[in-house]
Amino acid sequence: MAGTAGCTADGTAKGEATSRAPAASPAPSTPTAAPSASTTAPSAVSLVPELDESKQPKTAAEARELLARILITEDAFGPGVVRGAPFESGSGRWPVLDERCVWQTADLPPDVLATNTRYFLIPAGDGHGRVRLNATVTIHHDRGESGWETARAMEEVLRCPDQKLREGEDLKGLLGNAVYQGEQMNNWSEDAFSEMGTYVSDTDGGPHTYFWYQAQFGPVTVAIAGKGAEGFETESLTQLVVQGNSRMIAQAKQALGKAAG
Repeated sequence: MAGTAGCTADGTAKGEATSRAPAASPAPSTPTAAPSASTTAPSAVSLVPELDESKQPKTAAEARELLARILITEDAFGPGVVRGAPFESGSGRWPVLDERCVWQTADLPPDVLATNTRYFLIPAGDGHGRVRLNATVTIHHDRGESGWETARAMEEVLRCPDQKLREGEDLKGLLGNAVYQGEQMNNWSEDAFSEMGTYVSDTDGGPHTYFWYQAQFGPVTVAIAGKGAEGFETESLTQLVVQGNSRMIAQAKQALGKAAG
């Protein structure tokens, strides 16, 4: 959830930012999440380069430039995925999960330099309904702030396993998993968080599979949210989410990592 978790292709409040971080709640004792063994090859070799702190953006303008280098387009998912309408979220807003477990929007918190979400979909056809995908990148000042974002995502799932995205659209039975680098074969991200449950919608019906996946490198968090559809295999949705996330975290490491050698 840490990010635009659960955003919709038509630009709902939960999808306008990527991090879902209520302003000042304490982090849970367990930090982050990684993909399952089926999506990560077991290896003792770390795929996380050393962060080059001199490359970290210091201003909102620099952060927006970095966003543009990390955010993906529909090509990252492969054939069949097209842009949603709208394609990108509005800037300057941030999703907040209130005390009633309803998503609202607020101004960007001080720890966020820039954030943006892009919306994609697979149109209904070939025996399945419409599938929604959202990609979000958030740029903080430093690694500590991005780590707090991931920790808050886990806290939100524990506090609100059922969440309202907006009127007529809900997430149900959410379960989260957090894995720090080096735990459970997470050799590719400093911090990772996954969330799975179901969503129901007045427009898309349901319950359908919902999957959220977020990863962190330095001051950057990247996240993909996927909403399945009738006739669309859960495994196919998971593959799309992991594929999009892997592309963005690789681009973040390329942009901010120290050169080998």
